[in-house]
Amino acid sequence: MTCISVENFAVTTGPPSPPEPAPAAGPTAAAAVERFLDSLTTTTTRAGYAETLTRLIAAAGAQFPAAALQPEHYAAVMARWNTAVAATWNRHLSALVSFTTWAQRQDLLATNPARRLQRRKSARRGDRAIPRTRLESLFTDPAHALRERVLWRLLYDTAARAEEILTLNVEDLDLEFRRARVVSKGGAIEYVHWATPTARLLPRLLAGRTSGPVFLADRRAPASGPRTPAAADIDPATGRGRLSYPRAEYLFKTASAQLDPHRQGWTLHQLRHSALQHLAQAGRTAPELQAKSRHQHLASLGRYVRLGEKTSARVTAEADPIQRRRPR
Repeated sequence: MTCISVENFAVTTGPPSPPEPAPAAGPTAAAAVERFLDSLTTTTTRAGYAETLTRLIAAAGAQFPAAALQPEHYAAVMARWNTAVAATWNRHLSALVSFTTWAQRQDLLATNPARRLQRRKSARRGDRAIPRTRLESLFTDPAHALRERVLWRLLYDTAARAEEILTLNVEDLDLEFRRARVVSKGGAIEYVHWATPTARLLPRLLAGRTSGPVFLADRRAPASGPRTPAAADIDPATGRGRLSYPRAEYLFKTASAQLDPHRQGWTLHQLRHSALQHLAQAGRTAPELQAKSRHQHLASLGRYVRLGEKTSARVTAEADPIQRRRPR
């Protein structure tokens, strides 16, 4: 068994062993992956793809020719998420497919090593919104660190994507107007807004810092070696690196497990889902939700505003033209 660390990701691979490299010209798999990641302009996309493609390098070997990549290599990568939910499987498969498409355009790959892998259909799920009372318990419980409580509250207040908030720098914050500049999907620059509870906590978290990542890891970032982060991901005052998505997700799932009836814990994305569904329950219109969520199309909001049978019954009763006359 081999353990390889690339940047912030620890990778462990096991049997079955990948095939031996066939004679081939061109760059290595590691070099091709590096070029592909450098071609991505969106920070959040690059970080997400790096987790998957780091495992591809480990499965094939850093010196393995990119042109000789086989379906067995891709299968070895995806075996890590065999038991994961469909959304997680599809996210990592998308990274492999995107890399493959790019490599074929660059004439680095003549075949499609992802051809045997298929996207998984997500099972229909019930209400994924977290009840407000349980969220408030999480947000106000002093047993949780200030960093986590600020992150959770900020995600809920802004209804933003977790990647957008975790990549925030102090320079992106506008504390006076309670907003932050984020890089959204596709690389667009947009603003997210927060409410009073977040406004009260943020200055305590920043503690006078004027630059660097808003959310910092617990330890100093390594100064050299393969896990050294980019300079933009290190706080110049403390030397600590940026808090990673996997670590933030783990901490939230662990903290929320005791409040989850299934004892599995909730995901960071459910904070965005909960915020939008709670706004919909409060009567906010679809255009208002679109402005808050920054979805490009109204149709994308469908899964957030599915309010259920009780809402359907209430709307029908209130619109009944022969409903009983209300007392004055």
